[in-house]
Amino acid sequence: MVNIQRVWEQNFRVYGARKVWKQLNREGVMVARCTVERLMRHLGIEGIRRGKRVRTTIPDSAAACPRDLVKRRFEADRPNRLWVADFTYVSTWQGWLYVAFVIDAYAKRIGGIGDPGMGLVVQPPTPARIHRRHSAR
Repeated sequence: MVNIQRVWEQNFRVYGARKVWKQLNREGVMVARCTVERLMRHLGIEGIRRGKRVRTTIPDSAAACPRDLVKRRFEADRPNRLWVADFTYVSTWQGWLYVAFVIDAYAKRIGGIGDPGMGLVVQPPTPARIHRRHSAR
């Protein structure tokens, strides 16, 4: 039990039973993994668990689905004909960051990026800017 406690503390109290068991085997202390698990439970120590998955969408089967106005064809024959938008989330050290994108389907470029929670657009899309970039190719 002393070795288990020592390995756990030397590794900043983050190692779980599997990593403690592997470290003990590297040090030449041959012990079964189930024994390490049992003794760690007895000592009241455990490894750090990774964060829970965040459930961002709870589907409502009774709600109507939005109509697919472009029939999944994300192509346009000229600028400003079709703009599509999407949003995603990214885990950061300070919490979840939600980001929204606005894309011109003709130029195939992101025309605007914003934080939906703040209503802030970092780079507002302008049709002239997107058209200039595309025609300069």
